[in-house]
Amino acid sequence: MWLGSGTVQTGCWQLKLTTHLSPNCGPRRGNVLPDMVVIHYTAMFSAPAALRVLCDPTSQVSAHYLIASDGEILSLVPEAMRAWHAGVGKWGKFTDVNSHSIGIELANDGFSPFAAAQMDALSQLLDGIQTRWAIKPERIIGHSDMTPGRKIDPGSRFDWRRLARQGHSVWPTPSAHPADFATMMARFGYTATTDLDLLLKSFRLRFRPWATGPLDDTDAALITDLANRFPVDPSGTWA
Repeated sequence: MWLGSGTVQTGCWQLKLTTHLSPNCGPRRGNVLPDMVVIHYTAMFSAPAALRVLCDPTSQVSAHYLIASDGEILSLVPEAMRAWHAGVGKWGKFTDVNSHSIGIELANDGFSPFAAAQMDALSQLLDGIQTRWAIKPERIIGHSDMTPGRKIDPGSRFDWRRLARQGHSVWPTPSAHPADFATMMARFGYTATTDLDLLLKSFRLRFRPWATGPLDDTDAALITDLANRFPVDPSGTWA
């Protein structure tokens, strides 16, 4: 049953949200505030099908928002609460990514392009989230970034470059002085594994989905740029 609707300020837009509260949530551990966003795809046939799972107490999964292909946004968990979307993984020094993040599910089967209306709605939603919680573009990541080898969403069809142009993500330019790939991956935030093959697959899935073959100089040059501009902890104290 729909529980109501309302508006939320998203930059210069007011985006109408439909509320359908999920029971699968709780307090953020340690009373932390959200400082990152994790983007997913549902890998399901439709938004209503995903909604049923995300609101089923036996499923043990949820997200803060679900965005349908037509741009409809469903608010499932209040942003101040901890949704259950990230699972086992790590980004930087954080293993409890659920407590530190806002999770957004995009209704997509994992193989199809993301609809323009859906991407527009995501951008508007991120405008507001970043404003409310002072979340930096480099702290908006994909599920695959924090779980290399276990998850691949939002997948190779997701337009990260578009988000970066809008200030909702980051995009690399090749460094003239590429450093060690694994070291730079950890410096940028990829700390869930040290397996070089998994790291390369995760990096290319987001930044070079067309690339094939072994690790090359372009991979190293691109991650060096990202790591130097956006180290996960500039103090280095997490390492």
